[in-house]
Amino acid sequence: MMHETVHVHDGDGPTVLLLAGGAASSRHFFPGLVEGLRDEPGCRVIEYDRPGTGLSTESGTFAEASSHLHRLVTDLQTGPVVVVGQSLGGAAAASLAHDHPDDVAGLVLLDPTPINEPTVAARMERAYGTVAAAARLPGVPLLLRYATLRFIDRSIRRRPFRPDCVDTYRRLADTDHPQLRRSLRGLARTAERFRETDLRAVPTVVVTADRKAGRVNASHRRLAEGFGGTLATWPGSTHAMHLEFPDRTLATVRDMVARTAP
Repeated sequence: MMHETVHVHDGDGPTVLLLAGGAASSRHFFPGLVEGLRDEPGCRVIEYDRPGTGLSTESGTFAEASSHLHRLVTDLQTGPVVVVGQSLGGAAAASLAHDHPDDVAGLVLLDPTPINEPTVAARMERAYGTVAAAARLPGVPLLLRYATLRFIDRSIRRRPFRPDCVDTYRRLADTDHPQLRRSLRGLARTAERFRETDLRAVPTVVVTADRKAGRVNASHRRLAEGFGGTLATWPGSTHAMHLEFPDRTLATVRDMVARTAP
């Protein structure tokens, strides 16, 4: 099944839902993951752009993310699913598990946006609002793209990347900043009502980037504990860990699928 916002790759095995970071499209966001999961263990894989993100022409904000995901799982009659999310996609996955736990069989959260840390969430929402406002000024989008590409190219020079991961990484320089700002609306409000004590235990792996300890890493630890899951750090990983370690990402998702299979 293919739609502008939903790509369903059929398989006889468990269903895995992929959620991209930021406002990016989930289509090809995780290089090699769809093919790897279909090959073994034969998963049905869904790439989904929730309203307000990616290729979706439907308006939407983060405040509505869990309801949009719940509608998808219900409409496709495919739940419960293993959800894989990076960055803002990880926060959306956690929000779905918080609000609609029956939809979720397992979670793989790759350096998720701290949905359980209201102060950081509010700061991020404000910061992206400032960037989006600046991006409306003449010449600023080109400057942002240039700065992002320089950062990405430095990252690529520091370690070997697969060619498909390089292509995906460089496409992030084409971020639509006003779209990202709109997709973030409601993040702080959602974080304020997110209660770790309300979480139902579900098989979960939260992978936090190998950064200096701080609020983000602490929020990841609490999130893993709230779901009764595990916290992992891949040495040398950054926020773009799904591109730096695509094979490890695939292995982690395969392990989660095996753990949750009936």
